[in-house]
Amino acid sequence: MKSQRTLVLIKPDGVQRQLVGRVIARFEDRGLKIVGMRLTAVSRALAEHHYAVHKERPFFASLVDFITSSPVVAIVLEGPNAIPVVRSMVGATKPHESAPGTIRGDFALETAKNLIHASDAEETAAAEIQLWFGDGGLVGYERATDTWILSDEA
Repeated sequence: MKSQRTLVLIKPDGVQRQLVGRVIARFEDRGLKIVGMRLTAVSRALAEHHYAVHKERPFFASLVDFITSSPVVAIVLEGPNAIPVVRSMVGATKPHESAPGTIRGDFALETAKNLIHASDAEETAAAEIQLWFGDGGLVGYERATDTWILSDEA
């Protein structure tokens, strides 16, 4: 199994609705390790860079307005196949298409306020982690529980 790192953002609606602890608990319960986390106010420049792929879309301005409207919690998670594991836990972008048991399926009703962002590929994760954490802020460490969560097989 390939260990990966991925970025998760608990968006302003998740912070304002006091769901941060519940969302983080789901990732930790699954066995993923937090290697970086911070509560941050998002500048327009950071928001525009993060959502640059959507710059030509009609909803770009509303994305930027929303992500800058209140603090977000930026988290870097690590674990085997972390990117697809996190994506499956988050659920479909459109909450009405998300399965019950996923974060969006359990807590979100509409796409504009779907609580959470998760990197979609290794290249995206690397770029997003660099954007949100720069060259610092990540901590590598061994957990005592890893022997009970992770296989010795590579």
